[in-house]
Amino acid sequence: MVSIVIIPGWRDSPPGHWQSLWAEQLPGAVRVTQDDWVSPARQAWVASITQTILAQPKPVVIAAHSLGCIATAHLPPEATAHIAAALLVAPADPERRGVLADFAPVPYQRLPYRSIIVASNTDPFCPVRTAGAYARAWGSEFVRLQDAGHINLEAGFGPWPLGLALLQSLITDVGSAQAGALLVA
Repeated sequence: MVSIVIIPGWRDSPPGHWQSLWAEQLPGAVRVTQDDWVSPARQAWVASITQTILAQPKPVVIAAHSLGCIATAHLPPEATAHIAAALLVAPADPERRGVLADFAPVPYQRLPYRSIIVASNTDPFCPVRTAGAYARAWGSEFVRLQDAGHINLEAGFGPWPLGLALLQSLITDVGSAQAGALLVA
């Protein structure tokens, strides 16, 4: 069994956003909540995400958006040890937005789990070249969308079949790895 942890970004994900829809539709999905969605503080956000991850049975698959991707990159080892895979969508660039500056500098170390970054060439919150640099540094697969904005509700991403298929591919890979480990044991 895989636990799905949904990590919204700055200002949360409103009703109708793909993350909100997935939180309602995916069995056992857990959505991270933050005390302050408007003025984010890295320490508080990372602590909340860590607590949510550690409360889930292993393995955990992350579905993060925007600043949630950057917060995921800041997670401590005790949280990352529970993560088997992550879908990181439209990562933010905290160095370009003053309110997000507490999340800079962005860690540029390889993530210890499989990850996919999805970014758009028209994202107003992060240039696609920066998202590509994150992908190279984190060891992530990189999916580049054309003219998809911030891959949020305002950009037309309510139900998002491609995103759900990418998440399902991660879940399937994690499940296959678990089954293989049981056969070896």
